Amino acid sequence: MSRPLDGIRVLDLSRILAAPFTSQLLGDLGAEVIKVERPGVGDDARQYGPPFLHTSDGEPSEESGFYLSCNRNKRSITVDHSTPEGAQIVRELAGRSDVLIENFRSGVLKKYGLDYQSLHAQFPSLIYCSITGFGQDGPYAMRAGYDGVFQAMSGMMSVSGVPDGEPGAGPMKVGVSMIDVLTGLYAGNAILAALVHRGEDGERGQHIDMSLLECGVASLSHYVQNYLVSGTAAPRRGNGGFGGIPSQAFRCADADIFVVASTPKQFAGLSRAIGRPELVDDERFATVSARIANRDLVLDTLSSIFIEHTAEHWVALLEAADVPVSPVNTMDGVFANPQIEHRGVRITVDHPVSGTVDLIRNPIRYSATPLDEYTAPPRLGEATGDVLQKVLGRSPADVAELSRRGVI
Repeated sequence: MSRPLDGIRVLDLSRILAAPFTSQLLGDLGAEVIKVERPGVGDDARQYGPPFLHTSDGEPSEESGFYLSCNRNKRSITVDHSTPEGAQIVRELAGRSDVLIENFRSGVLKKYGLDYQSLHAQFPSLIYCSITGFGQDGPYAMRAGYDGVFQAMSGMMSVSGVPDGEPGAGPMKVGVSMIDVLTGLYAGNAILAALVHRGEDGERGQHIDMSLLECGVASLSHYVQNYLVSGTAAPRRGNGGFGGIPSQAFRCADADIFVVASTPKQFAGLSRAIGRPELVDDERFATVSARIANRDLVLDTLSSIFIEHTAEHWVALLEAADVPVSPVNTMDGVFANPQIEHRGVRITVDHPVSGTVDLIRNPIRYSATPLDEYTAPPRLGEATGDVLQKVLGRSPADVAELSRRGVI
């Protein structure tokens, strides 16, 4: 059965996380993704370990977990684009591709004739996606940047962390490289829309200019909009939400749980489950607005109750009362979750180094074009000869000579 992007070819000149995450998404959707890496070195993310994947003999390999996370469903070739012959190979591949993704600093690829303007003049149907820290123009365009920098600059850190006045108060980085991941999702959407816009004649390519900083600001959603409306920045609320009350993590006798009971029905169920049905009629607790106005009282009351029993005890009671609740899981708890197991979130694919490797399946579920084909992230340059011969028509002798001279 076909996948949505069967027949689309993506030339991936990117490395690290945001842009490789984008091309992985397109690969999951069925596109042929050719990942271009530096000979002998490859994507910097290959060295971002430990942990490293172990061989079938139990020895660590050169495949880091970081690299494995965002490079499935791709083929790797090695080309030195800084050489005239290497740049020509990339140029020829661009001419045979629908999409090109790169995350070099603004202006770098122009030196090699691989920038958007140069390639668009030759290949007007090419969709060219640039993913950079600050975008292609502006006073910061030439700056380098990484996810933590953008979490700080975008305001994400300012609304994350322990509230002022509590022990450990202060801004905090989100644990995962969230802006990288969000930028990858924004970029994937942008590319899909550009493919639709290009139309059946395939003659309307365009440049997509993605900025991690702007994606970070946009992803703050209602935090930003509330500021634009009120002129007041939202305070940090730690593990609490900004909607109805409670929407909060609570400490139990042995672990934490997260509880949301913001609607009248949910709060009534919560009150019965914790043995305090009278709270429903208490004017300080009775309505959503009252609970928001008396936030500290509500949270202190519930905290004093939840600490009396284990997380398992409270989860069972709250689930039975149809109150949204979850233990605050570690990774072990995530993959022991029966829903995660039932949905097949963890998949196992063949790998030439380790025999097999576990990956995370794409969460998109199609009824007509299911995403049920996954290949392991490629080893460095493993498809170079095959791609040059089958896509560009180079002879085995040409490939051998390019390899001898260090071009590939």
